[in-house]
Amino acid sequence: MAVLETSRINPPREGDKALRRIALAGNPNAGKTTLFNALTGLKQKVGNYPGVTVDKKEGRLALHGGDGVLLDLPGTYSLSPKSPDEVIARDVLLGLRSDTPPPDAIIVVVDASNLERNLFLATQILELGLPSVIALNMTDVARTHGKEINAADLSRALGAPVVEIIAVRGEGMQKLREALETALDQHLAPRPPALDLPAHLQAARERLADTLHSTNHLKTETARGIALRLLCSNPPLEAVKHRFGGAVAEELVSLRQSAATGPHCLSPAAANVLEAQARYAKLAGIESSVVNRAEATKAASFTDRVDAILTHRVWGLVCFALLTLLVFQAIYSWAAWPMDLIDNSVGWLGKLVETNMAAGPLRDLLVNGVISGVGAVVIFLPQILILFFFIGVLEDSGYMARAAFVMDRLMARAGLPGRAFIPLMSSFACAIPGIMAARTIGSRRDRMTTILIAPWMSCAARLPVYTLMIGAFIPNRQVFGFLSLRAVTMFSMYVLGVLGAMAAAMIFKGTLFKGKPAAFMIELPDYKVPAWRNTVFTMWQRGSQFLSNAGTMILAISIVLWFLLSYPKPPQNVTDSGARVSYSFAGRIGHAVEPVIAPLGFNWKIGIGLIGAMSAREVFVATLGTVYSVGEDADETSQPLHEQMHNDRWPDGRRVWTLPTVLSLLVYFVFAMQCVSTLAVVKRETDSWKWPLFMLVYMTGVAWILSFIVYQVTTAWGWK
Repeated sequence: MAVLETSRINPPREGDKALRRIALAGNPNAGKTTLFNALTGLKQKVGNYPGVTVDKKEGRLALHGGDGVLLDLPGTYSLSPKSPDEVIARDVLLGLRSDTPPPDAIIVVVDASNLERNLFLATQILELGLPSVIALNMTDVARTHGKEINAADLSRALGAPVVEIIAVRGEGMQKLREALETALDQHLAPRPPALDLPAHLQAARERLADTLHSTNHLKTETARGIALRLLCSNPPLEAVKHRFGGAVAEELVSLRQSAATGPHCLSPAAANVLEAQARYAKLAGIESSVVNRAEATKAASFTDRVDAILTHRVWGLVCFALLTLLVFQAIYSWAAWPMDLIDNSVGWLGKLVETNMAAGPLRDLLVNGVISGVGAVVIFLPQILILFFFIGVLEDSGYMARAAFVMDRLMARAGLPGRAFIPLMSSFACAIPGIMAARTIGSRRDRMTTILIAPWMSCAARLPVYTLMIGAFIPNRQVFGFLSLRAVTMFSMYVLGVLGAMAAAMIFKGTLFKGKPAAFMIELPDYKVPAWRNTVFTMWQRGSQFLSNAGTMILAISIVLWFLLSYPKPPQNVTDSGARVSYSFAGRIGHAVEPVIAPLGFNWKIGIGLIGAMSAREVFVATLGTVYSVGEDADETSQPLHEQMHNDRWPDGRRVWTLPTVLSLLVYFVFAMQCVSTLAVVKRETDSWKWPLFMLVYMTGVAWILSFIVYQVTTAWGWK
């Protein structure tokens, strides 16, 4: 560790010392999250910053002066933001967010193997004047590239303490804590190197810094650092006014207006370019003075050799296809036995309550509302855990960046980035983990487009419905001499969903999320062994988030659906389960919506099935079992259910379940939003009801239109 004498700044406010706030900042792939987990262990919580989908991760950090709160900021390359993640990092460090207090100190994680690029952000942060420590991570990787960094020289060049760590192995943690405690206790401000800025940018910075100094009583160097950040980015003026006062906001506006009419352009974009040129010129000299270069080891060329295959135009796609097949197979089949175990456990618990509790509304609520609702939530947990296990491994190993690179060209045809492939592929098992996996997409436009189309990938929950419809009504004959018509029909449902999703993506990228496609720039980090502890943390966090947030909403909606199917109670002389359901609110809703769904070939009984399917698509089969008086335990292969469906008639004697009706219903299930669990997760991921309601409306609308076309056309053709 290298520590040097630094200047002093104002101490934290009284009362803050017992719970001091430390921000953890750094570039993506610098090892920040691994370090966060190493410093906090399980003493952490994850939420969302209000109004955005960016994670807010906080954890308790043990310090000798009392516990601190460690805030893991989103990874960013610069404090001149270009994405929602980078906006959050800038606003927190400048104290512009009213929901997040400014930090008392900062740990800046620097990837030693990419020193100059990482120091760009590090020096920006040091200029803010807060007590800061540089955590020089992955020095072992730097050595494989023939780079030996002198930490003491780097510390003197940056004017801040530098601690060598290897976060993935937990090395250097104690020295890092000691350096942080020293910086906090002595309120030490960094003394970063001065930049040689163009004269007009320098003059603007000095004007704004003077106002900051006089109105906020900031030290001169701190005021200059904050002034440069306000000039080179485009922070909300209201937030600037609230944090630094009206005089600072007015001065900032005045500088931009005078620059617009003066000889020099000083827009945030132009100022950012000028700053970047000056900063990289300074950093080039620093890197050359602190790095001793030697011959790279054989390990350094491993990444290049592997990339020759994994990023190849042909073999890269083949390898990616095989890997995604493995992930898909894992989510689809490996989760089967724990999901069956959960399902059986829920069923056992329900029977236990039925056996030991007197019959009545309370028992019915517990069994068919609460326990069934909990089961509908927990049963998705194995898929979520498996998905995020693979995502964690792929991210930590460095392969996820290669996957995005390989798939970008194909996905771009639908206006999507390569990173969208994993969430969409995962949605074939279940849209819930697929939507959650969309967090790996940096652009909000691309992330929202992926979320809005993910439910059109035919998930596993649709399979019982497809199986029931196809098994009962599609003839079991061969086509083309070797293919089963039933298999072709099943396959067509999956293809139809994919085609619809791609078409919707192109429409959304030209309307709702219109704009120039972002330039595809991605860092390809060195391959490394995944941090297994970090992977486990990710699985635990995502699983607990799902259960605590989306789960409570799904449980509430399940109870509401139980109530609709159970009340009001029919007269005691009505014993037929189908007739009893007809008396319920759900039955009345089914009769009420029948005029709307009749053009699709659906009667009120199918309408009730669609209502029941809102809790989970596969519930459609059990709901039909109740409506047709063959029991709630009926499944997609139940012959009594098949017979009752074949015998169902409209009041005029026409058969309800004709081939046009079946095809119409299959198309409806491909496109309709028949899953409140998915809507709950979309609300969680977007932090707004606007998008799940939009999904419900547009998907149901598309499903109705396409089902109407299928039913009316096939009926006109005389299909029966």
